[in-house]
Amino acid sequence: MSKEIAIRTGESSPPLLFRQVSPGPSDSTLQFRLLHFWNARKNVKGGPEILLGVEMLLINAEGTVAQGFIGLNRRNQYETELKRGMIYTLTNYYASNSKVMYHVADQRLVICISHASELRKVEEDNEAILTERFRIHSFADFEANCDLRGDLHDVVGHLKLVDGHPLHQRPVLCIKDDSASRKVMVHLQLKDGPVINVYLWDEAAENFRVKFDACAETPTVLLVTTVNPKRLGGKLCLSSMSSSRVFLDEEVDPTKEYLAWLTTNPGATSSVNPVEVVKAETLTISEIAAFIKREPAKVAYFDCIATIDDVKHGTEWYYIACKDCQTKLNRGPTTLLCPKCDNENATAVAK
Repeated sequence: MSKEIAIRTGESSPPLLFRQVSPGPSDSTLQFRLLHFWNARKNVKGGPEILLGVEMLLINAEGTVAQGFIGLNRRNQYETELKRGMIYTLTNYYASNSKVMYHVADQRLVICISHASELRKVEEDNEAILTERFRIHSFADFEANCDLRGDLHDVVGHLKLVDGHPLHQRPVLCIKDDSASRKVMVHLQLKDGPVINVYLWDEAAENFRVKFDACAETPTVLLVTTVNPKRLGGKLCLSSMSSSRVFLDEEVDPTKEYLAWLTTNPGATSSVNPVEVVKAETLTISEIAAFIKREPAKVAYFDCIATIDDVKHGTEWYYIACKDCQTKLNRGPTTLLCPKCDNENATAVAK
């Protein structure tokens, strides 16, 4: 009788939580909601991308978010079963340590679906499992994690410019002939920091275009998930990744809360003039050089458009060197500095 009771107890045991999962194979049961999934690809220098499988973002009843993975050999079997927002149970999985770069979840184990796994869709919704969970960080946090290729956090703020256009112009982003660029650049102002450039690529750019144009009123607030902080031209920027999603205005709680904050802080929308963010002005290289040498000079950033005149074959890399001693120069606020010559206004040459 004791054996029979033990069997019945085992059948009714609750699903394992993510924090209880240990590395290695397991035949226990997990229950989670599928938040998001995307193709995992590997970039190959000089060649096409290699498809590795499907990556997933999962959340359980405890509110813990973990990353899941389906290998290429099982991708076709399970991909048609995946639907965002649905509840699933999983048995016979393998847990491995997460990759070193670009973490998208706090949980440091990846739930891998193997040939022995059984993934089942639960028809009834479980309200105890959240439908979304975001990891929103501040400007200071992004500054501290810039170029480290570690955790990918979420950002929310209000729009100042969309592809160089202020919001009152309400630009149309979707183009009927499907010739739109794979990139959208928005200027996003955060609560705690200056206006920051956010680059949306590929699927994130397309989703933003569709949602922006579909809104009856011009969208004000934008939330982008799993952005990569990097420095371009000496300025902190955020770049979307394959795992990124975009949300506008009333779509999710953080954007609703930000809209409510804007209502009580109307001065926040006018604290930065969009014209001061991006000023369309054509300059020659000599004019830019004269600007740099001018005293006193301001720190400024330029978007340069140029035509490739020649490609030097056989040269795989180069650096900006001092004209006199050939030492690599350091970037100063407005000039280039030579550490060897101790020259704070060094003349540069490409080496």
